[in-house]
Amino acid sequence: MHPEISQDHPGTCPICGMKLVESGAHEGHEHGVHVDNATVQRLGVRLARVKQAIIGQEISTYGNVDVAENKTYAVHPKYEGWIKKLHVHAIGERVKAGQVLYEIYSPELVTRERTYLSSIERRKQLLQTLQTSPDTENDYVMELTMDAAKDRARLHQEEGVSVDNITRIEETKQASDVVQIVAERSGVVSQINAKEGSFVAQANPILVLSDIASVWVDVTLYPDQVAQVRNGDTLTVKDAAGHEIRSRLSLINPIASNNKVTARAEIDNSQHDLRPGTYVDVSIQIHPHRALVLPRTAVMYTGQGNTVMLSRGEGHFLPVHVETGVESGDEIEILDGLQEGAEVAVNGQFLLDSAAAMGATAERMHTN
Repeated sequence: MHPEISQDHPGTCPICGMKLVESGAHEGHEHGVHVDNATVQRLGVRLARVKQAIIGQEISTYGNVDVAENKTYAVHPKYEGWIKKLHVHAIGERVKAGQVLYEIYSPELVTRERTYLSSIERRKQLLQTLQTSPDTENDYVMELTMDAAKDRARLHQEEGVSVDNITRIEETKQASDVVQIVAERSGVVSQINAKEGSFVAQANPILVLSDIASVWVDVTLYPDQVAQVRNGDTLTVKDAAGHEIRSRLSLINPIASNNKVTARAEIDNSQHDLRPGTYVDVSIQIHPHRALVLPRTAVMYTGQGNTVMLSRGEGHFLPVHVETGVESGDEIEILDGLQEGAEVAVNGQFLLDSAAAMGATAERMHTN
């Protein structure tokens, strides 16, 4: 608190050296304060400009990160057989497309390999015995070559046989009893349902892979919050490390459980900041609208109302009453009292306001 200003020197604050000035520029605030550059630097006064922005009321809650069901891929065997070796050993292990997942012995797959070898041999014999001519050579040879490429691609893509296995079959001209099966997609192992030596059938998945580059966040809403939110509302997810990711609500469950309702948002997780199975802080922005906004720190909350210290340039500040609205994050809506582009102090404003108030007191004492 500043001590009482002497009547002999009513224009200067005895502690901070601020020059107290009279101003009739704003109704209801007849006195402001002038701060020289040295005092501004000493107080560290910073200014912020009133601007237009989208703001909305916020609901704070929490959510659970989960694997998106539409991003999971079950690895089913194409043929019945016995798992000879698993190349994936733990939940959470990362897998890349084309990586070997397991090795299997399957009599059906061995038959398929032999059929492939037979087709290769038949094409080879046709090419050797073919009586070619300039009119027929290119078209027929090209057709045989394309058929061979299609059979090879089918064995790799549809049957899942690794390229190394196919190359070995072609070079040795013998079917392989144990075949390596590769992943069609990249992902993280979320289930392992088979062991080495176990018999597997087409109906039962051996592994389940999950792509966590996109995850679901199941947001918990309480009864008083449900009526305020809508599909499409913007939300911000913050993890334990403080990373923030913005998205929108895509689903609000119409069925409650334990007096709570779950809403869902799909989150871009390409940086893998969010781990399925963990909890995150969630804030939902409701009723967003365009308005004049300021940093919350600029507003002084007093018994006489909300006040800001308006900068009038060249170190002149004036206390101005404002009407505030919605608060969102670090920003607050200004309903009345300021115009767009005006600059106000965002720190040190209590000291500026005290000095201005003392100037008003000194003026009254001088008048009397």
